[in-house]
Amino acid sequence: MKKTKQYFKIALKNVRRRKIRSWLTMIGIFISISTIFLLISISLGLNSTIKEQFNKLGADKFFIEPRGQIAGPGTGGAVKITNEDVKIIEKISGIKEVSYWVIGSAKIENGNEVRFTNIIGIPLDRKNLWAEAGFIEVEYGEILKKGDSGKIDVGYQYYHKNIFKKPLEIGDKITINGENFKIKSNLKSIGNPVDDRIIYISIENFRKIFPEHKDRIDQIIVQVDENQDVKKIIDSVYKKLDKHRNIEDEKRDYNISTPEEILETLSSILNIITGFLIGIAGISLLVGGIGITNTMYTAVLERRKEIGILKSVGAKNSDILFIFSLESGILGLIGGIIGIVIGIILSKTLEFVAVNLLSASILKVVIPYYLIIGLLVFSFLIGVLSGFWPSWKATRISPVEALRYE
Repeated sequence: MKKTKQYFKIALKNVRRRKIRSWLTMIGIFISISTIFLLISISLGLNSTIKEQFNKLGADKFFIEPRGQIAGPGTGGAVKITNEDVKIIEKISGIKEVSYWVIGSAKIENGNEVRFTNIIGIPLDRKNLWAEAGFIEVEYGEILKKGDSGKIDVGYQYYHKNIFKKPLEIGDKITINGENFKIKSNLKSIGNPVDDRIIYISIENFRKIFPEHKDRIDQIIVQVDENQDVKKIIDSVYKKLDKHRNIEDEKRDYNISTPEEILETLSSILNIITGFLIGIAGISLLVGGIGITNTMYTAVLERRKEIGILKSVGAKNSDILFIFSLESGILGLIGGIIGIVIGIILSKTLEFVAVNLLSASILKVVIPYYLIIGLLVFSFLIGVLSGFWPSWKATRISPVEALRYE
């Protein structure tokens, strides 16, 4: 133990002695570690937020939407779901409630100011299920209720982010596709700028300002009765809809998905993207490792006399290997510490910008202790592995040859 402590002091002293070279060697390490830290902390944060949202949604719901839409509900396609499909689903035993929504892009006017945004039409007699599935909560005012015509609920940004010069408040009027509407409520933030710009109206008002959509529905939300098996209900829906739409399962023109399936898909996509970016960060880690190898190899050449002295006073090859491996490990560890500090600063800065300037509250970072410990161990091991070959070369030097070296 005493010898290990002494060797550690020698290794640390040698790192300090070559300050400039040590810093240059560690650049690749702390760049790569900070990048990996940033990506993993964001990935963990997004996963945590998404899971939290879907846990709120519950396991008693599923969603139905037509296949062939370009980029999700509302983006168009040859296949349509209509009110007739909703009626078929409502008759199935075990289903508690059915709601739906349809979306369109509209021109909105406030005085002389013109903007374009998405409008969602909902059946107000089924708004509770829709609001729960869409994570809709009111900040000011009262959400639309059955019988409300010519009224709208507006997203978070219309009051807080000044989409127009003046924030839109309860009672203000705006024009949507040439029709006048009065604001009934300002909604809380959903978590991303696109959703927080949406305006919600009754399905009847929607059909009026979007006559081309007729009876089209972009997504159906289904809630099953308590203690019902969701998978069995989904099988029943498949059978009834297939019969109603006169199609076979291999030619099915609609999708049914559960919150768990959606969560798995989103998590898989997120993991693939994160893995790809970490792979790119690994290139800088490789560069950093090569830098450590080069530095340690140069150190071996420069310190041959020192190696000879150590051997002449009884140091074994294993002791020399340990000292030089420890020295390269310290280089990696210091680079890792700096990288983690930079990563924390970058991730928190990104979170602040996303939440406060871009209104993307879904983008939050998570910094668990195991991530910090894991990266510290990882950076130390990278240093040791990178310096192993030069360290081994140091053990091959004979004491006589080393003492003659100038």
